[in-house]
Amino acid sequence: MGSRGNVCDRGAPVALLAAAFALIALDPTRAASDIPLPRPAPKCDRDHFRVVLDVGHSAEAPGAISARGKSEYGFNLRLAKQIDRSLIDAGFEKTVLMVTGGDARRTLYARMAHANRLTADLLLSIHHDSVPDRFYKKWEFNGQPHIYNDRFKGYSIFVSDENAEGKASLAFGSILGHQLRAHGLAYTPHYAAAFMGHNRHTLLDNQAGVYRYDTLFVLKKSRMPAVLLEAGSIINRDEELAMATPARQELIGAAVVAAVDTFCLVQARSPQVTQSARSVRHGRRSRHARKRSVKSPPMLSLNRVQQSTAGQ
Repeated sequence: MGSRGNVCDRGAPVALLAAAFALIALDPTRAASDIPLPRPAPKCDRDHFRVVLDVGHSAEAPGAISARGKSEYGFNLRLAKQIDRSLIDAGFEKTVLMVTGGDARRTLYARMAHANRLTADLLLSIHHDSVPDRFYKKWEFNGQPHIYNDRFKGYSIFVSDENAEGKASLAFGSILGHQLRAHGLAYTPHYAAAFMGHNRHTLLDNQAGVYRYDTLFVLKKSRMPAVLLEAGSIINRDEELAMATPARQELIGAAVVAAVDTFCLVQARSPQVTQSARSVRHGRRSRHARKRSVKSPPMLSLNRVQQSTAGQ
């Protein structure tokens, strides 16, 4: 990198340099330092941008069951580990892979308490989709009865208006959806359909596949921009097989890295907003810490920077 005074390293266009020299030629008393030069373009500070990857569900509360009887938690953990590796390799070294243990309700409180202590810039919760019980169909696999539904497939993205940084959450959700599409994936539109009943959600971005889901605990209780990704439908027999492949996991990992990098750059272009949001998060965290201490079930945080204080 050049010094701060090096005009060429500051990326000034040739036309602007020519104009500056022309002005100096017309007025020799005018110093070169008087000529306005473009400021350096903001860059994403990958070394300090922290992403929390929340592995949905737990070994004790494994979530949905796939068409071939595999737990959603297993799918979530494998994909989250791949995304973690992809982010680390891309320079986001403060990424935290958050794995929780325990029953469903206590796990939710634990992961949010832990995530909010990390002073992160973004939370991405990793899940895999199923369908409401009334859509189940029966089939046999390896001589055992299982359930499936091949009608729906594709990813979906959820954000909450009750999140402390709802607009930023929607911004990242849209960026992520467009990156997934750019990598050849499609979102499932069925969440906006009337037949979904109480599982129906408002489609906020019909290009990226972002839905509004205000009451999702992991989204509304996060003190940072937060998005939940349903990476694909494991109740769909074909998509279940695709989601289990390293190729699909690596593809999603690449899309997430591109989305995080873009979102980080957007934040860098608005440093006052970013700093204000961080101050709010820190202030709320401090008041919360003074108010009471929350006992969490066992938790494991895996990353290259920080280890959780609790074991699994």
